[in-house]
Amino acid sequence: MIKNDNWIIDMAAQGMIRPFEPQLVRHVDAMPVISYGLSSYGYDLRLSPSEFRIFKHIPGTVVDPKNFNPANLEPAALHEDDNGHFFILPAHSYGLGVALERLEVPENVTVICIGKSTYARIGLIANLTPAEAGWRGHLTLEFSNSSSADCRIYANEGIVQLLFLEGAPCAVSYETRRGKYQDQLETVTLARV
Repeated sequence: MIKNDNWIIDMAAQGMIRPFEPQLVRHVDAMPVISYGLSSYGYDLRLSPSEFRIFKHIPGTVVDPKNFNPANLEPAALHEDDNGHFFILPAHSYGLGVALERLEVPENVTVICIGKSTYARIGLIANLTPAEAGWRGHLTLEFSNSSSADCRIYANEGIVQLLFLEGAPCAVSYETRRGKYQDQLETVTLARV
């Protein structure tokens, strides 16, 4: 069953989301922001300003998830203007960011991370990402700019929404099997096998 705002508040008090915003924030210091925080049946995570990386073409190389070459990613600069802090994802490119909030997913819950419509309407697609039962850390987030224009991606503002799905306890959680992406820090985590 999908979990509601009351359940999310109770679980956040136990450390499931840190830092936790108990309401949907649409303005900070009277300035509009892309919403983040608690919603009726989810939680909108913010993009961390700590790091954003963009895939670049290196002639003669192939991106290989079993032997990932970090040289295929270049750091994006964090920019600032009157609208806030942002990264720029070039047209028709793919980038990796990281969530500002840290998650500790309960053993009987799986989290689905989906894109926000505000970004989808300008061509920015967030990859559907799970956080399995027992997973902990800062989610590495994946974005595709499908538009023919460069795209601003705002740091410290809403970037994806989490949906919490509760089920019967599983036999083996992410924590139990010591998953390879456990305890990710607030930095981009590269592909691992």
